[in-house]
Amino acid sequence: MYAILDIETTGGQYNEEGITEIAIYRFDGHEVVDQFISLVNPEKPIQPFVVKLTGINNAMLRSAPKFHEVAKRIVEITDGCILVAHNASFDYRVLRTEFRRLGYDFQKHTLCTVELSQKLLPEQPSHSLGKLVRALGIPMADRHRATGDALATVKLFKLLLEKDTDKEILTGLVKFEIEKGLAPKLLDIVDRMPSRTGVYYIHNEAGEIIYIGKARNIRKRINQHFTDTLTKSKKIQALVYDVTYEETGSELIAGLKESEEIKRLKPTFNRAQKKTIFPFSIYHEETPEGYLSLRISKTDPTRREVDAFVNRQQAQNALYDITERYTLCQKVNALDSVETYCFPHSLGKCNGACQSEEQPETYNARVMEFLKTERFFGANLLVTDNGRTVNERSAVLIEGGMLKGYCYFDLNYQVTRPDILHNILIPMPANRDTTNILRFYLKRNKFKKILRF
Repeated sequence: MYAILDIETTGGQYNEEGITEIAIYRFDGHEVVDQFISLVNPEKPIQPFVVKLTGINNAMLRSAPKFHEVAKRIVEITDGCILVAHNASFDYRVLRTEFRRLGYDFQKHTLCTVELSQKLLPEQPSHSLGKLVRALGIPMADRHRATGDALATVKLFKLLLEKDTDKEILTGLVKFEIEKGLAPKLLDIVDRMPSRTGVYYIHNEAGEIIYIGKARNIRKRINQHFTDTLTKSKKIQALVYDVTYEETGSELIAGLKESEEIKRLKPTFNRAQKKTIFPFSIYHEETPEGYLSLRISKTDPTRREVDAFVNRQQAQNALYDITERYTLCQKVNALDSVETYCFPHSLGKCNGACQSEEQPETYNARVMEFLKTERFFGANLLVTDNGRTVNERSAVLIEGGMLKGYCYFDLNYQVTRPDILHNILIPMPANRDTTNILRFYLKRNKFKKILRF
């Protein structure tokens, strides 16, 4: 659990500031579950430059509660939380100073979104809150007021959690829970899981991730893990300390994240998925006459395949499916080596390529258009789908037929402006696994919309 906060002060000398406004949002890593917002009477005048910056003046604070009147609520809402703030050292110092005046030792673990953004968004020219959220397309209101700045920090922190592909923030939270000695029982863990789509991470008592999975219903899948009698499930049940999760809203993003994070983090119980081999591929090649043809070959990592398969039979079935459904002109040499003049019905009639009557350049252009449409080979696509909330959408970016990454957006301009789109994009490596996951989902049409550009 996190307490994301922002504090406005009177200004003045170091360690002599007083709090004028405070906003705290209790955030469980997915949504805000509680909040506290209040003006505070600092019992001292506000510096003129601060009045001009925030709009908060002395008259507004005369009837506001003093710090000792809100202190109990601050302790309650931050209980068991890691404090998160933009320039956390400042907000934490001010809070500790105020509590020290009351004779209370206020101690918390902290996370600074300035430091996190510098690490996870190093390409950004500025890490000040205002400039950073503008560059990321995060809507912001009431700048330099506690509520506006804290809400922007919540949205920024949510993005940083996504950008943290090594899961250092997530693992740190679990270790924090371990320090508190909160070892939840299996039933308690299941009760905390959402019945929504996403990726889940099973941790052992050291906080290490020992298993990663995806599910349309996370709670149902975790319950299966904890009630299954298979040997692997029993080992997981014996070692599990906690389960964390990330809602994705989109099955496509859940599948892509699971595949990529298993390869990066190498959890103990994901042995079967750490490396997937596709030994056979379909490639497009030119015949001696200059016409493009499709051929099955053993996978060559140095070449760009049209499609990849786990066995020869699967590759043969796919190629014959293409030639039977979409071609008029073809030459079949052997089951595992099929040269075909690939000419889709949907792209026009036969103009005599099989008799060398159509120019190779014209014919090849039609073949490449077919590959972009049918196999998204070389295509530029933006696949939009469900988000994690009703008002949010997800997007997966494909450029040149290769996966680039995914993002979430609230406003259309975030995905129609390339500069903002690339800023909020969570990069993902393009490999045969992700390519085949994309092909599978695109064929099933389980998404909202595809934009071609």
